[in-house]
Amino acid sequence: MAAPMEVALVSDAAGPLCNCSVWELHSGSALPGYRGGNSGPRGLALLGGEHLLGAQLGKSYINVWELQRKDQLQQKIICPGPVTCLTASPNGLYILAGVAESIYLWEVSNGNLLAILNRHYQDLTCLCFTDDSSHFLSGAKDCLALVWNLYNVLQAEPSQIPDPRHVWSRHSLPITDLCCGFGGPLARAATASLDQTAKLWEISSGDLLLSVLFDVGIMAVTLDLSEYHMFCGGMDGSIFQVDLCAWPVQRDRTFQTERENGKVFKGHRNQVTCLSVSTDGSLLLSGSHDETVRLWDIQSKQCLKTMNHKGPVTNAFIVLAPPNMFNPDGKPSVPLPKFSRHLHGTESSDEPGTEGVTLRLGLHQEVLGASGPWGGGTDIQEGLCQSKALL
Repeated sequence: MAAPMEVALVSDAAGPLCNCSVWELHSGSALPGYRGGNSGPRGLALLGGEHLLGAQLGKSYINVWELQRKDQLQQKIICPGPVTCLTASPNGLYILAGVAESIYLWEVSNGNLLAILNRHYQDLTCLCFTDDSSHFLSGAKDCLALVWNLYNVLQAEPSQIPDPRHVWSRHSLPITDLCCGFGGPLARAATASLDQTAKLWEISSGDLLLSVLFDVGIMAVTLDLSEYHMFCGGMDGSIFQVDLCAWPVQRDRTFQTERENGKVFKGHRNQVTCLSVSTDGSLLLSGSHDETVRLWDIQSKQCLKTMNHKGPVTNAFIVLAPPNMFNPDGKPSVPLPKFSRHLHGTESSDEPGTEGVTLRLGLHQEVLGASGPWGGGTDIQEGLCQSKALL
């Protein structure tokens, strides 16, 4: 059996003809891209291995493509304002979008808007899920990074705003990026900020594990899969490699560029906006406002390939290519519904045809019929049984 293909998905702020370009990571060969509009920073996400989401730059909607139909938008998810960041849960069940200072949470199976979270004080800049989809993190211009328990958010009444599990307030300037390692609720998370620091946290306890001070603002951060290294993209175009296994262990460190020349990637001429590491930990992908995407060999720090774009790069990340991406005859296992603009459970969100019992198992769902005159139903998700009224 052939090994899964790794591809790079890249978007920039200029090209309306090709929203998202795709290229094979190791050979560098260009593959058919996705057409229509252009996606904003932190605004590109794969949904369940069957759809691609792109938050239209400066507009109040999210573009949706079926992975195999690259030249045609399937639908647009209308939002109440411009989307500043976007992500989808790894299990394919939920979509998160940042609109101004609010977080919007949709359920993919029925398109319901389940929650609007208003715990930030300024615009959202980044969102990400843990690898098991149990928690998500949000960062904003208010210098705060919040950790949310998804189950608690789903359990809250529509009239209540649930409390985040942790509030990380150690940054002194806006959060620019964040990422999660592996381990679900036991994972570590990294945050980057204009305050010239990148910080490493433990999600379970909320403790700060490491804070690294640089001499420039940090615009992007990522971890390799083994979590031996943290990579930080600077406003000056430099990329810094931080050793997470250094001895002696220090919670507060200063990255001195002149002393750590072997741990700096140099080549970009403007701020680095996105970073991603290959699954084997040997390659680093970076995107920049200098309108280039670069592929680096991590061990030697040499640039292996440079891809030129027509505008500042807004998204660049590495994924294992889902089968549907290159199968023109493939179809999503479940068609996407129309996504609601109104909060589920309020009068304005009442729509016919939503009554019934829904089984959500992994990426698949089946509606089994009405369950009484009040539309009550049972929701079974990943082994968790919970009864609720479907208004």
